[in-house]
Amino acid sequence: MSVKVYGVNHIAIEVDDVGKAVEFYQDVFNLEKLDEGEGDAFFKAGEHQFLAMFEVAKPQTNRTRHFGLMVRDEKQLAEVREKLTTKYGIKLIPPFRCDFIDPFGNRVQVVDLHDESLVWLLPYQEIQQAGIVLK
Repeated sequence: MSVKVYGVNHIAIEVDDVGKAVEFYQDVFNLEKLDEGEGDAFFKAGEHQFLAMFEVAKPQTNRTRHFGLMVRDEKQLAEVREKLTTKYGIKLIPPFRCDFIDPFGNRVQVVDLHDESLVWLLPYQEIQQAGIVLK
């Protein structure tokens, strides 16, 4: 059998306060909450992906481990940068356009949808060629 990966299903992060994390990610990224339980929450993060957060006593920060979120354009990217720096006092990590450590110790990279990003849609063409219908 030959395994073929068609994309990332979800990203899971650690937070020390799931309630505050829910507020932060909804405020900065306007994410749609799918579900929430005691000590966890789940957000829609694209058509076929979700962001999961789990409450732990002490989240572990890492310098290079991160996840990336894609927004529509430079205008939305600027809106995210403005909210992060002004409202939350978060410092961006140079030389990237919008890398930061969230208030819970997770490194996040925000990019915008541009022509080069269309390459990421190619796996969905492969799904269609395999006869799988996405609804």
